[in-house]
Amino acid sequence: MKKCAIITNGYYTGESTAHQIRSLTREFALLGITAEEVKGNAAPAYIDGMEAKTSLSGYDFAVYLNKDIHTAKTLEAAGLRLFNTAKAIELCDDKMLTYISLAGHGINMPYTISSPLMYKNSNDDDFAKIVEKKIGYPVVVKEVYGSMGSGIHLAKNYGELCSLREKLKLVPHLYQKFIGKGGEDKRVIVIGKKIIAAMKRVNENDFRSNIAQGGKGFATDLTAEESEMAINAATVLGLDYCGVDILTGNDGKPYFCEANSNAFFKGIEEATGKNIAKFYAKHIFETVYGSLNDK
Repeated sequence: MKKCAIITNGYYTGESTAHQIRSLTREFALLGITAEEVKGNAAPAYIDGMEAKTSLSGYDFAVYLNKDIHTAKTLEAAGLRLFNTAKAIELCDDKMLTYISLAGHGINMPYTISSPLMYKNSNDDDFAKIVEKKIGYPVVVKEVYGSMGSGIHLAKNYGELCSLREKLKLVPHLYQKFIGKGGEDKRVIVIGKKIIAAMKRVNENDFRSNIAQGGKGFATDLTAEESEMAINAATVLGLDYCGVDILTGNDGKPYFCEANSNAFFKGIEEATGKNIAKFYAKHIFETVYGSLNDK
């Protein structure tokens, strides 16, 4: 019997995640795979003596809808295949690691400076002046961990920049050039190095285009350059599945914004009519068991 686990965060499951679980469970069932949800706080993986082990048995693979990197890596060390892999999730979860990983691969990105490591008693220095000189205003101040637009701020002047720098002193973050007019981007779903769906997100009340921040999604076409960027980014980051966000600069060029390894299905399904879970389940099936055409 074909069987898989869908591993989620045991402390929070919002409706968007619940929709992913329901959709994947349905599509896996149509392919003859039984899916079971496993909570990440059930201690599914651990170190015992010299080996990494897992309490999960009988599963051919797991869809990892969680960002607990340590558990993910322990599960892989114990022999369980994850979609996405722990490494891919790690590179996407830390936005600065994402940009570093993509540098040198022909992917256009905004001017970005990582905040130096600071401590509780760190005194103010001239770093804000460096950011001001190199980037100019407005400055996007982005916490490296966060999703759905949370942890993304905008500094319009030196006072706001210094205030955010003090507020985020103990939080890993970065400073980035503001691209375009704000409140707009394109979300591209890439599965198995193929573009499955794309929508334009527009938020008239916030510089963040995320649907969770009030943005609206509409089906859209991609330019050849945008398509190449999305596939290239997903490939370099080693992602089986992701949502790649692309901005359009005032120069008309596309800029990579970020990649989400657990991009929600619901918003883009409603905008495009595409069954994202069906494509993802098929990709996983063929990766684990072989081509459906041979069955």
